Amino acid sequence: MDPGRHDPAEPTPPRVVALGGGHGLHASLSALRRVTTDITAVVTVADDGGSSGRLRRELGVLPPGDLRMALAALCGDDEWGHTWSEVIQHRFRSEGELHGHAVGNLLIVALWELLGDSVAGLDWVGQLLGAHGRVLPMSSVPLDIVAEVEGVDPARPYDLTTVRGQVACASTRGRVRSISLVPEEPPASPQAVKAVREADWVVFGPGSWFTSVLPHLLVPDLARALVETKARRLVTLNLSPQKGETDNFRPETYLEVLAEHAPHLGIDVVLADSGVVGDTSRVGEVAKEMGGRLVVQDVAVGDGSPRHDPDLLAAAFDEVFRG
Repeated sequence: MDPGRHDPAEPTPPRVVALGGGHGLHASLSALRRVTTDITAVVTVADDGGSSGRLRRELGVLPPGDLRMALAALCGDDEWGHTWSEVIQHRFRSEGELHGHAVGNLLIVALWELLGDSVAGLDWVGQLLGAHGRVLPMSSVPLDIVAEVEGVDPARPYDLTTVRGQVACASTRGRVRSISLVPEEPPASPQAVKAVREADWVVFGPGSWFTSVLPHLLVPDLARALVETKARRLVTLNLSPQKGETDNFRPETYLEVLAEHAPHLGIDVVLADSGVVGDTSRVGEVAKEMGGRLVVQDVAVGDGSPRHDPDLLAAAFDEVFRG
């Protein structure tokens, strides 16, 4: 369907808020823009590596990288959308200070400095790109993720170690058991809270579970909105474990960890890929315990790699939203 047009005879497109960061949120948004014209991405702001980390440390700004990727995912499939998506994702290659910086990161930060408003800056970039939706930061301040990690030292597999920083948490040798944020009770983006409260659907995942998905539930005002919203909640499960963060995770483990970090959060639908979920009895049971039902669909690309196919994922989202 063409997300830019709405047939008056058709139902109003659902208002969807997608939570996450990085490649997982990019996959979700690439599918959602094929389904609805009313999308808001609420993006984690804890990245401390690469171009984002450098800009964050040098200028004291929110890390722009995950916000940039979300905007790129919302670009259309026409020549304008493809071109601008490639432009903002382009990274400089040099022997100098620009090496590794993404064009989009610099553009976003330039607008922040000119406008003095992170949300207004992102809205301006979205208009330039012709983005099919809005991108908002999870919090109005940069955050650090702190993880309790078991077995960092293989000789002491049950000892807990505190690891700080998104890159360190995502690449740890041990098993992440829980996370917290610094500052401990960060301010939520008011626009993000409003979007969640007014949504028809809220979509969690796919993505790095501890560093992209769960942090939203540790921002008090945002977490409260996620629990209290009248929107229905959908969890899209990952296609494969992530080394360090989710080693040896079974499909139901993602839900169990979600429940541990947000015990009052109910869910309505759990979406899993048919080639990954295997025996559905346990994951279906956990979904039911959280108030939801399990939907199993083919949503992965056909080459065997752990990537979501945007068209298949869009079809699955559309079926769930209409159901």
